[in-house]
Amino acid sequence: MNERRNFLKKTAIAGAGIAVVPSVTFGMNTSKKSDLVRVGIIGVGLRGTNHLNNLLRRDDVVVTAICDVDSNRIDLALEAIAKAGKKKPKVFGKNDKDYLNLLELVDVDAVVISTPWLWHTRMAVDSMRAGKYTGLEVSAANTLEECWDLVNTHEETGSHLMILENVNYRRDVLAVLNMVKQNVFGELLHFTCGYQHDLRGVKFNDGKTAYGKGVEFGDKGISESAWRTQHSLLRNADVYPTHGLGPVAVMADVNRGNRFVSLTSHATKAIGLNKYIVDNGGENHPNAKLKWKQGDIITSTIETSNGETIIVTHNVNTPHPYSLGFKVQGVQGLTDFDYHTQRIHVEGTTKGHGWEDMDAWFEKYDHPLWKKFGEGATEAGHGGIDFFVMNAFIESAKENVAPPMDAYDAAAWSAVTPLSEVSIENNGEPQDFPDFTRGNWIKRKPYNWMKNTY
Repeated sequence: MNERRNFLKKTAIAGAGIAVVPSVTFGMNTSKKSDLVRVGIIGVGLRGTNHLNNLLRRDDVVVTAICDVDSNRIDLALEAIAKAGKKKPKVFGKNDKDYLNLLELVDVDAVVISTPWLWHTRMAVDSMRAGKYTGLEVSAANTLEECWDLVNTHEETGSHLMILENVNYRRDVLAVLNMVKQNVFGELLHFTCGYQHDLRGVKFNDGKTAYGKGVEFGDKGISESAWRTQHSLLRNADVYPTHGLGPVAVMADVNRGNRFVSLTSHATKAIGLNKYIVDNGGENHPNAKLKWKQGDIITSTIETSNGETIIVTHNVNTPHPYSLGFKVQGVQGLTDFDYHTQRIHVEGTTKGHGWEDMDAWFEKYDHPLWKKFGEGATEAGHGGIDFFVMNAFIESAKENVAPPMDAYDAAAWSAVTPLSEVSIENNGEPQDFPDFTRGNWIKRKPYNWMKNTY
């Protein structure tokens, strides 16, 4: 197997699963190794269970409480905890508001929220108000009001929020970030990114993903189809921007010397889901009569205060191999990189006007975290990135310091959803980004992703 396949294998998104990771790779980055973080988990569906399993393998974490309104998911979580030889946690989930009782527990220091999107902001706000160090799954907010709620609550309470964007820890993403910080591409000009993932027929059973021909959603759906598909019916917006935008926002120092200034968005017609339902459920299926609102392909262009542009694409309702479509371009060169493409051109370094394979570049600029801990982390979920994002959360919580991706990032990255919705509705009219830092982006220093141990 050549070096490229080795590199991609370690960052592969499909079939990574969750394996028993040697405990030596956990709890390794703090001077206070005897400290324990007592964690409560709100939402133990597939994503929450992934976080749970990774937390159970740490020797510096105790899961003291779990919450979910689905009793089947609670049972699976308790089974995993018992199998790991851990003490049974307190259980909540009698109704939609029972999570508030979890937040009252004195033996919960930090909270991980992995629930359907419409619950994200309200639960995060309640968690911060309860004084908990809060980890929030993506996307963090659905409206501009919710974006401000996250920022205002953080500032009012002093409680920290970390958006749990795992793609920021992808091996290739961190290697390219290293190249950016070492000025390989020169002054930055342009980025592309997005979320292109065929979700039309994804069904979930017993924690395993199966690509089937299901055409149901809502009350008849399973896992994400019970709530996620509804957004395509009701909103014409990029409802899931952070997997692509988070990494390039860090490369561009957004909220730390730079910021998003404006956005324009356009959407294609919405026909992909209807075709899928007709093809697999028949033209007489009740869902074949639905009028879908979300355009099959949504394209947004963001301008930054430093003069870069960012193109963000959302495409989940058409046949499309998984791709985040990263491109980073500066005045000296550029790279296209993803699972299907790994190429680079740097003026004066690569040959002529052609592309060069990135094997040697990835080897040279591989991030210190991956060099040191990558082998043990690889099977922790999504090719290892789930280990790194949760490790950053726990280590930040131990010290009660600002996390690598904070409330201002959560707000700015998530604001693409409501802004794109308004822009599309108004024929691509430009929308101004709120300055969630209230001017402090000018003096905020970039987080040191290359030297910080987590």
